[in-house]
Amino acid sequence: MFDISFGEILLIGIVALVVLGPERLPTVARTLGALVARAQRFVASVKADIHQQANLSGLDGLRNDIQDAANSFKSQMEAEVQGVRQVMAEQSAQLQQLSGEASAPFAEAERSIHGALDLQAPAAPAAVASALVVENSAAEPPVRDENQLDLFDDLPPAAAQPATESRPHA
Repeated sequence: MFDISFGEILLIGIVALVVLGPERLPTVARTLGALVARAQRFVASVKADIHQQANLSGLDGLRNDIQDAANSFKSQMEAEVQGVRQVMAEQSAQLQQLSGEASAPFAEAERSIHGALDLQAPAAPAAVASALVVENSAAEPPVRDENQLDLFDDLPPAAAQPATESRPHA
């Protein structure tokens, strides 16, 4: 660093021994070593601060790059979502149009079916009800099983059937 050779350092040491003497030379050497160590620590901390500032400026640039990429991605996603919404709106309009076109034949079929049966006429329900009564009266009554309990019968089982029990004589 200072471009001092070993011979020059040896010469400085001999002169210091003669000038300072053997008693004070070790304390001066310790003090000189402490000062050199403190200077080295100061230089190391300055270097660390410079590297840290350089890294922070690099990180600021990196942070700006990431922020720009995030904004670009966000704008692309918003454009894609807008495109999908537009396509969905177009498809919805087409479906509305098709459902309107498809409902016309169904309405016509309903008019033709219900037009033949005039359900709005007041005599129609009575005619349908009388046809059902005639059909039900023509049917035979259901066959009853004497061993089965009929819960829906209005009369008790004993009253519904004539009592014809045969008791064995003992």
